[in-house]
Amino acid sequence: MGERKGQNKYYPPDYDPKKGGLNKFQGTHALRERARKIHLGIIIIRFEMPYNIWCDGCKNHIGMGVRYNAEKTKVGMYYSTPIYKFRMKCHLCDNHFEIQTDPGNLDYTILSGARRQENRWDPLQNEQVVPETKEVQKRLFDDAMYKLEHQAKDAKAAADAKPVLQKLFERNQSVWDDTYEANCRLRTEFRHQKKEIKGQQELDRQLLAKSSLDLTLLPETDQDRQMAALMKLQTKSAIERASEQRLDLLMRPALPGATATTFGGLKRQKILNSQLQLQDLGIRRKQVQSDQSADVASAPDKSEDGASVPEKSLSLVGEYSSSDNDSNS
Repeated sequence: MGERKGQNKYYPPDYDPKKGGLNKFQGTHALRERARKIHLGIIIIRFEMPYNIWCDGCKNHIGMGVRYNAEKTKVGMYYSTPIYKFRMKCHLCDNHFEIQTDPGNLDYTILSGARRQENRWDPLQNEQVVPETKEVQKRLFDDAMYKLEHQAKDAKAAADAKPVLQKLFERNQSVWDDTYEANCRLRTEFRHQKKEIKGQQELDRQLLAKSSLDLTLLPETDQDRQMAALMKLQTKSAIERASEQRLDLLMRPALPGATATTFGGLKRQKILNSQLQLQDLGIRRKQVQSDQSADVASAPDKSEDGASVPEKSLSLVGEYSSSDNDSNS
């Protein structure tokens, strides 16, 4: 902006660079109307009221922060710091009031035309942190014992003020929290959650496609995982269930009224506990059938009285009853 203003200056045709800048050539000041009293040591500035005052002309209240076009004049020095006086006109009446800087007390002093609204308080009573005075600073530098006592008081005051400062910090953090950073964190977390949800939906889709089901799967919980683990330990495979069913059919008596066989009872329980394979059961059945066929071939066709003896049946009922009688005897 400043460069554009510098480049857009108008130079009249009779301008002579030897006379200096445009202000010197035209006989004007760079501050224009603000420097109309520059020959008296006065310039016009924009002054902001440092505190609340009461105007002596109209008796109206003028709040802190109200701005005026004030005449600024240098009236003295405080060591190497200049002291300035500001004269301005009330915007509600024709009264003028003057305010002067006070570098020694870091404050402003009203000289005339107004009075200050007294709403000041002792910062120590308000539990505010105030800088040390020059007398205290000098004594801290010279007296070691006073410095030690002062440090102990400062440590106690810091410990007492710590909870209050923590509450103020939390309040300011909640009020002045950066919404942009919070939004960035929230969007990052949302993106991670979205990726996890998409991955879980893909796994559910594959599971439903594999099982040929059309269901809505609920989210998995810890209780579901525990129950699935227990069911996995208690369930048996299809081969084991089929082998047990075949074993039950083999051990079942051929006739409804038959007594308990030697394969029942303790022996049957042992066979079930040992989990015999289907191949072993098939081999044993073949051996029993071969033994029975050999006995039938070696037996005579007729009895002693000449009656024909029927062929032995392949049923194992006779063996079951004989073995049962033997066991009972």
